[in-house]
Amino acid sequence: QVRLVESGGGLVQAGGSLRLSCAASGRTFSSYDMGWFRQAPGKERQFVAAISRSGGNTYYADSVKGRFTISRDNAENTVYLQMNSLKSEDTAVYYCAADLRPYDGPLTTMQGKYDYWGQGTQVTVSS
Repeated sequence: QVRLVESGGGLVQAGGSLRLSCAASGRTFSSYDMGWFRQAPGKERQFVAAISRSGGNTYYADSVKGRFTISRDNAENTVYLQMNSLKSEDTAVYYCAADLRPYDGPLTTMQGKYDYWGQGTQVTVSS
């Protein structure tokens, strides 16, 4: 069992920055990959970024590449999403998720491959 708790969301003007955090508990944090997803009003949840269990590999959706950075601190059991140059279309509820597959393989963008999810944190970007 893994528990994930996101924080750091809020209201920010376009062009601004936010850093989301996701604190994990319940299993050895360095044994699983992590991802960030988001869901805008009236839209399906979509992949944002993922990071491997060691932190050595990352992958981003094209829509956030160059603006968002995913990182993790395995000593603090926390994954981060640094969001810069925010746009109104980044407005969404952001979720972190854990992929507990027992082997180290390519990062996945598929929601169904993630085993545990946080409750989400709202990010609103005003134009």
